[in-house]
Amino acid sequence: MKILSLVIIGLGLSAGAWAETSQPELNGASFANSSVKTQKIKIDKKNPYEMIEKVARLTFDRFANEHNAIRANPNLLKIIVREELMPYINYKYSAYKVIGKNFKKTNEKDRAEFVKVFREYLITSYAQVFTLYNKQLVEFEPAKQIKPKTKILAVNTRVIEPGRKDINISFKVRKNKKTKEWKAFDMVAEGVSLLDSKQAELGSLIRQKGLPYVSELLKEKSQRNIVF
Repeated sequence: MKILSLVIIGLGLSAGAWAETSQPELNGASFANSSVKTQKIKIDKKNPYEMIEKVARLTFDRFANEHNAIRANPNLLKIIVREELMPYINYKYSAYKVIGKNFKKTNEKDRAEFVKVFREYLITSYAQVFTLYNKQLVEFEPAKQIKPKTKILAVNTRVIEPGRKDINISFKVRKNKKTKEWKAFDMVAEGVSLLDSKQAELGSLIRQKGLPYVSELLKEKSQRNIVF
């Protein structure tokens, strides 16, 4: 189920690149040119609906434009994820949620190392899933009025692929109290939470073998090469 969830999430994100057609294609652009194009497009972190849609589109526009280079060196996907996606992911909050009930049994140094490693683990995990990119279409729900006191909300999407049942995916985002900016911290595909699955998978290991052990385990996984 956890592997299936990752696959579904990967398909849902990839579809975002094709949900909006107003963005001109960067035919034959290099990674450098793609980066310049991305930098020129402002993403409003204070509007979670706009943020999710634009980040998805930009990430996979770059993936599509660098298709040949990525096929030659799949690890370039890690660069795309690190530069285009991770600035909008609250990986520290997600990492702390994974630690969960074990938090008081850990120390600040070990937690800091775990957050750093968890970030790299997410980059590798997403990069591997994005090899499934196949130009699926996604519909984003219209932006809604957000109450001032709202701290967490879900941005709902629907992945549409001919001949298959639509897939419902929610991107859970959290607002920073100080900056008022939103970042994603979890994705729920057909009711399956990626964060919950990681809590279940790693929580018992943290409890039994300690946070440093799990950090080393994730560090090893994050260093794996991306393969098609």
